[in-house]
Amino acid sequence: MRLHPLFTLLVSAALLGGVANAEDRPLRIGVDLPYEPYQYKLPDGAITGFEVELVNAACERMQRECEWVEQAWDGIIPALQARKFDLIASAMNITEERSRQVLFSEPYYQVPSVWVGKAGEDRDVEGDLAGAAIGVQQGTIQDEYVTQFYPHAEIRRYGDSGSVVADMHAGRLDLVFTAFPLAQETMLHDERFSRQGELVTGPESIYGPGIGAAFRPRDEALAEAFNEAMAELKTDGTFDVIFDSYFGD
Repeated sequence: MRLHPLFTLLVSAALLGGVANAEDRPLRIGVDLPYEPYQYKLPDGAITGFEVELVNAACERMQRECEWVEQAWDGIIPALQARKFDLIASAMNITEERSRQVLFSEPYYQVPSVWVGKAGEDRDVEGDLAGAAIGVQQGTIQDEYVTQFYPHAEIRRYGDSGSVVADMHAGRLDLVFTAFPLAQETMLHDERFSRQGELVTGPESIYGPGIGAAFRPRDEALAEAFNEAMAELKTDGTFDVIFDSYFGD
């Protein structure tokens, strides 16, 4: 069947217009809040944090406007798949299991985990911690770690990091296992709490190669543009400036 030239022209224009509109609209980014210092809200409601500033800078390199969309952690990958947003930037470790569901960017930083306990106590966190009440955020690598290595502990899982911290402050937990920078921001500055044992960065079967942004598998072009923007930030020193503003001495 031969198509009328005018019909072909109209279809081509519509397709090109759709691509242009997709690139013109804000890039929607899914994030679970709070997870200090990576992402959290200021008193005026603005979303900020290390990863937020970093991804905002990447958006500028991509010449795209960023729009942050709050989403609870346990539903963040299904929400990406349902097109609620275009990518996830929420301190998500690149793991084999998650890689079966999403397309990850190149890793752009690594986050160690830490045990936090009550000051004056010296917990043997390399033991089995039988009976100890351990708080973790559900669905995180810390949850996976304690589930695998501490089957005799009383593991209490929470929907968000703020609830874990709140129960530790309220004395309802013996230990918290969480990201080290988050612990520094929310617990380790308090004289009632202390770090227990060494920082944890493995095994790689749980921790993977680091933190990355997550995309729908079909969005390879968007992921590649993001990778290029992140590479520019590291090359021109912007990454270091943002990093030092949160983690520098």
